[in-house]
Amino acid sequence: MSGLALTTFLVPDYDEAIAFFRGALDFALLEDSDLGGGKRWVVVAGTSGGKLLLARAANEQQQAAIGNQAGGRVGWFLVSDDFAADHQRMVSWGVTFTEEPRHESYGTVAVFRDPWGNPWDLIEHRKAA
Repeated sequence: MSGLALTTFLVPDYDEAIAFFRGALDFALLEDSDLGGGKRWVVVAGTSGGKLLLARAANEQQQAAIGNQAGGRVGWFLVSDDFAADHQRMVSWGVTFTEEPRHESYGTVAVFRDPWGNPWDLIEHRKAA
């Protein structure tokens, strides 16, 4: 059986995206390799193991998809072990939350937008009793 290794995430600029993922979202930069011609292989990962390949948009069609990669739906789910601390760090980095944190049956959640407009969920799952 094969597994999903990476998900491509279109960005307008590699360095801007690396700064956002490392600073605001606390992702690790796993790889940043020069492929020549201005192209790079940039991989970031969250602490739970999800990996994104940051791909600089190379044509008009890709540029048009930046900020709308999931068609306006939440496309990424950032899992937190400490919602309050992660929320505060993200706010201090200038991340825009589109709602106040809410408590659902599955845990605490709030929708935020990355710098390009894509909606994400920040979620701390409720711990089993």
